[in-house]
Amino acid sequence: MKAVRLHRYGSPDLLQLEEIDSPAPGAHEVLVCVHAACVHPGDWMIVTGRPYAVRLLFGPFRPWKSIPGFDLAGRVEAVGRNVTEFTPGDEIFGYCYAPCAEYACVAEDKLVRKPDRLTFEEAAAVALNGCVALTAIRDRAKAKPGQKVLINGASGGVGTFAVQMAKSRGAEVTGVCSGGNAELVRSIGADRVIDYTREDFTAAEERYDFILDNAGSHSLAELRRTLAPGGIAVPNNSSSGSRWIGNFAQVASAVMLSFFLPKQGRPFVGLPNKERLTAVRDLIECGEVTPVIDRTYPLSETSEAIAYVGNGHSRGNVVVTV
Repeated sequence: MKAVRLHRYGSPDLLQLEEIDSPAPGAHEVLVCVHAACVHPGDWMIVTGRPYAVRLLFGPFRPWKSIPGFDLAGRVEAVGRNVTEFTPGDEIFGYCYAPCAEYACVAEDKLVRKPDRLTFEEAAAVALNGCVALTAIRDRAKAKPGQKVLINGASGGVGTFAVQMAKSRGAEVTGVCSGGNAELVRSIGADRVIDYTREDFTAAEERYDFILDNAGSHSLAELRRTLAPGGIAVPNNSSSGSRWIGNFAQVASAVMLSFFLPKQGRPFVGLPNKERLTAVRDLIECGEVTPVIDRTYPLSETSEAIAYVGNGHSRGNVVVTV
């Protein structure tokens, strides 16, 4: 099969399209014929090995995760002997560690059936960003009617899901993005849009019940000052910061401060699982959430897709078609 592979840290140009053996599913795995995969800022971090702290997780000298991507959509090709939920031919989407290839093996509990209303390209963009947004809005914010929610970085992959989810729960949603993305953020449900190039929301008088900071453009103290009584601010950015530790210092500070300051929300990990994937799919099927796609690239141009994501200005999600 064809697969995009990386053999050492460096520029996305080092990614190569190669012929490798197709994987065989384990007992609890599904072999998926991949139609589309989604790439993220995390892929850029793994490919470049920056911040250098990433190498503690993915290998000190070269990445053990040699095939990029985290999300996929496609059709079931074969199933492991203990798989009961899926059969060959089923259209699915989900989460795995090597989707930028013609075939991928995925754990059964990391897959759900694809909604009929989505294309494979749209479905490929759902798993990781959708589940992170769900964790933030449903579990951390517990968004509800009358609540004021601010999404900093509202036009990104997580942000576009978070705006729609907060709006679906009846919250009053403010999205922060560049002026060029303002119309997009309004179109997906934001009640108000702040152009960060013209206005600093932390310096204004408006107060919010929940702030999700995907951009990492403000200090934790600035975010807390922008909260209403009883509100919380949660940082959700890992791609900014220094070349050595990235945003780890802010994440660590948020964790420690959350034990002492009620307004400081703790960072979270909202990785896809069956319950979250099913909940996001239900929102999509009832028309309350639709994935936003910025650009699509063919598999042979995965390096260009990851380079584009790495510039930090993608609108919604970036998808690779197989």
